[in-house]
Amino acid sequence: MSDKKNTSYPKEKINILLLENISDKAVKFFQDAGYANVKKIGGALSEDDLVRAVKDVHLLGIRSKTQITARVLEAAKKLQAIGCFCIGVNQVDLKSATQHGVTVFNAPYSNTRSVAELVIGLSVMLIRRIPDKNKAAHNGVWLKEAKGSYELRGKTFGIIGYGNIGTQVSIMAEALGMKVIYYDVVTKLPLGNASARKTLKEVVSQADIVSLHVPETNATKNLINKNVLKNFKKGSILINYARGEVVDLDALSKSITDGQIAGAAIDVFPWEPEKNGDKFTSPLQNLPNVILTPHIGGSTEEAQENIGEDVSNKLFRFLEMGATTGSHTVPSLSLPPQEGTHRILHVHKNVPGVLSAINTQLSKNNINILAQYLKTNDEIGYVVLDVDRKLSETAFRLLKEVKDTIKVRLLY
Repeated sequence: MSDKKNTSYPKEKINILLLENISDKAVKFFQDAGYANVKKIGGALSEDDLVRAVKDVHLLGIRSKTQITARVLEAAKKLQAIGCFCIGVNQVDLKSATQHGVTVFNAPYSNTRSVAELVIGLSVMLIRRIPDKNKAAHNGVWLKEAKGSYELRGKTFGIIGYGNIGTQVSIMAEALGMKVIYYDVVTKLPLGNASARKTLKEVVSQADIVSLHVPETNATKNLINKNVLKNFKKGSILINYARGEVVDLDALSKSITDGQIAGAAIDVFPWEPEKNGDKFTSPLQNLPNVILTPHIGGSTEEAQENIGEDVSNKLFRFLEMGATTGSHTVPSLSLPPQEGTHRILHVHKNVPGVLSAINTQLSKNNINILAQYLKTNDEIGYVVLDVDRKLSETAFRLLKEVKDTIKVRLLY
């Protein structure tokens, strides 16, 4: 925090709301930085409750359950940034957030180890058919047999989606003596002795275990469907710790019942309960050699602490420096502090002439720009300006009058 500066807006008036039991490390981070008004709520809020709660909030922290809709963003007049304390941002209406000039951050790498370790552990459990033996023992049945139980060593591990988590799984699987093959829509260099395949079909037809590590998009919805499942190697295992819409669970249930698939571990579902204790149903319940977990792939103490630190730091740097590195909405900029200046942040529609209008307004009033950075995306432009501190209030007022302005903030 060596580059910390006093913001123009008093810290005690900046409201920070953290939902879904975000790590206390995030709360402590802001409190240690002088932001005393930090409120933490244990669960997610409904849209109606959220509309009421965000009215005076400047920074909002969420996890995967809270849905940030266009209606919520319209109600959040003071909102500067949203921190998604998880790896995804699909719970936020990014288009609307962009149009409102709200910066959205996440932590795409902080829980990769937690997920990768669990995928390997599940592979051991399923290939040894531990779920069935465990259930039998709990029911008072002694089921000591080697039939259908195998070692991982020498087997082929197939990875669909060779990104941050997929590559870690790849390294760990190979360390256990497995052959690793993978498929990704983007060309990725292999780690270790892993080898790429040109099609999804090649991977699922050759692999003893298939693990999914893809995002939720229109292209990945029901990626694993009844037709694809027919191409799986008979007796193979499927693991989905990625996204709930990626697998057709009814088709998977039939494949397990028919003996095409020998086991599965599923952590994410097309529909998930809102809170602990709510009723949960799935077509995979009570099937042999199936492990169902409640979306806890990245839920370890270490991962939550890492996520809390990562996202909090991004929010803090944005709040105090205007840095948007890692943003999914406002263009990425990080301008080092300039001595003897005041900094103004200007978010505007990405139309021709705005930067010229900014400079014209300031030059007409003899306001010298000491540093200026501009970056745009398809929707908006983001300008960071450092101006003479004696004239910063005037500059701030003038920039608010520039046509196509979305949001202006006098940072310090």
